[in-house]
Amino acid sequence: MLIKGYDVGPLVAGESLLARPGFWSNYLLAMCSNGGCAERPVPEWFGEDGADADALSEVLFDSERWPAFRVPAENGPGAVVVYRNLDGDCGTDYLLTHPGRSCVEQIASWDGDFSGTGLTWRELIRIADSPSLSAEGIQDTAIRFLLLLPLLTDPDVPEAASARLIAALVVVGAPQDTASITAEHLLAHLTKRSGHDLMWASPLSGS
Repeated sequence: MLIKGYDVGPLVAGESLLARPGFWSNYLLAMCSNGGCAERPVPEWFGEDGADADALSEVLFDSERWPAFRVPAENGPGAVVVYRNLDGDCGTDYLLTHPGRSCVEQIASWDGDFSGTGLTWRELIRIADSPSLSAEGIQDTAIRFLLLLPLLTDPDVPEAASARLIAALVVVGAPQDTASITAEHLLAHLTKRSGHDLMWASPLSGS
């Protein structure tokens, strides 16, 4: 699979991996570590276990097959999440696709920490809730929301954010009794990160 404008590795469609046990703890667990709560985050918060996470990590971080997760949007920018499995330079790259443009725009990356522009809560929800049914990729809004969640750089999320996140976690298999603490850790970490400064221009504006 080729993503125009991102020709740095052997990309393959990764959507089938989303239903595999161990995916969500690989993808989100590191962002639970600084939630300001006493509990230590574990894969079981996502309905998985350590064996699940270890087994899937071998697939996700295969240097010969880089999973890409496509989040196409209707009438607006979409996104692609790529596991960048370069030797000595593993990380996750976040790309935007723009209608009418042939190439993608990389706006952020995760290399043990977040760097890049990110999205406001409203922008994240706009993409998550606008699947393009005619394009290849992920259509489920809960899964789209969770894939985009690491891009959140908005310190002022609405009160409804926690309920939205809890519901999405339950959809992907997180136990009801731990979904709230998982959501608390995730939101605490994400909203503590550097927010947009006054001169910031949204990557969705085309500027």
